[in-house]
Amino acid sequence: MSELRIAIVGFGKIARDQHVGAIAAVPGAALAAVASRNASLPGLPHFATVEELLEQGPPIDAVSLCTPPQVRRAQAAAALAAGKHVMLEKPPGTGVAELDPLVAMAAKAKRTLFATWHSRYAPAVEPAREWLATRRLKSVHINWKEDVRVWHPGQAWIWEPGGLGVFDPGINALSILTRILPQPVFVTAAELAFPANCQAPIAAYLTLTDIDGLPVTAEFDFRQTGPQSWDILVETDEGQMTLSRGGRIMALDGKVVAEAPDEEYRELYRRFVALTATGTSDVDLAPLRLVADAFLLGKRTLVEPFVD
Repeated sequence: MSELRIAIVGFGKIARDQHVGAIAAVPGAALAAVASRNASLPGLPHFATVEELLEQGPPIDAVSLCTPPQVRRAQAAAALAAGKHVMLEKPPGTGVAELDPLVAMAAKAKRTLFATWHSRYAPAVEPAREWLATRRLKSVHINWKEDVRVWHPGQAWIWEPGGLGVFDPGINALSILTRILPQPVFVTAAELAFPANCQAPIAAYLTLTDIDGLPVTAEFDFRQTGPQSWDILVETDEGQMTLSRGGRIMALDGKVVAEAPDEEYRELYRRFVALTATGTSDVDLAPLRLVADAFLLGKRTLVEPFVD
């Protein structure tokens, strides 16, 4: 099988930190070009926009869209129209309905559309899912708090409409939640804290449940300093299961039972290469639906302005 020639579109922090190394480490994948207004990678063809890439660039098979979510729909449509496979960084878009036309385009063109949820590929997520499948769940609590100045320095788009604010990391927790629980959950209430000068929340508290009434709560906060928190705690009839470090460590009643190095993005590209071999798409919108419902149901409060 020939290598999948991939162009990265949007060359910001996540592309540099995760995507470049992951592509280099995955057999069957090769980085062929970069499209970005503000950054390039020495030794690779560079273009300012995805349109320039598609019209003037070297032969490619796929694009990996690492741009802010507000512009991804149009970029994905352009790439699919040009016959390319498309990988979408999370979140896949700024709304749920905008993905439907892209799914249809991909199916018609027999090309892959892959809406990625990298946190689902954290090493302890599957062991947690398998363990929970045979237990009776009593409650779930998510504690997902980080320092926005560390993880999103100077990224003004995250505070604009469609940028999601604290849900940009929070959706990672929801992507794990919707993978490990045996039944779908839905939002019943939310409290969203908006800085007075921003259009997206800096903190959120969610109440969720499933059809059987399982109590689920989630706390997201961009104002955390010091140690960062990416934890999911599940109380069951056989003790407490904890996923920590964003899904890298699983513990049962405090005893670590699963831990492995982080290869989330490598796993994404392995999956992408496999999907493109058959032109199959993978677009699960469950985490995005929960965020959308949180905005629909959320009680909005104003807090002090955010200054980066």
